[in-house]
Amino acid sequence: MCRNIKTLFNFDPPANEEEIQASSLQFVRKLSGYTKPSQINEAVFAEAVEEVAAAARKLLENLETSAPPRNREVEALKRKQLAAKRFAS
Repeated sequence: MCRNIKTLFNFDPPANEEEIQASSLQFVRKLSGYTKPSQINEAVFAEAVEEVAAAARKLLENLETSAPPRNREVEALKRKQLAAKRFAS
């Protein structure tokens, strides 16, 4: 589940709301053990996702670095190469 959570800091262009929400959802799924909560837990699950997203947004807005922004395409290629190496038979 958590392998879908990607680094969001220091990219050009910066992480968008969709990426923050997706990472927050994956994080809450991992913590709760649910991929889809039961009806009784839906509200608290959704609230947790929103709280994690808010914390992530705040973190991303306040982090500082002197490193140049990373290129999304280059980083995606690196991940694909790593996955190919990991799953090669």
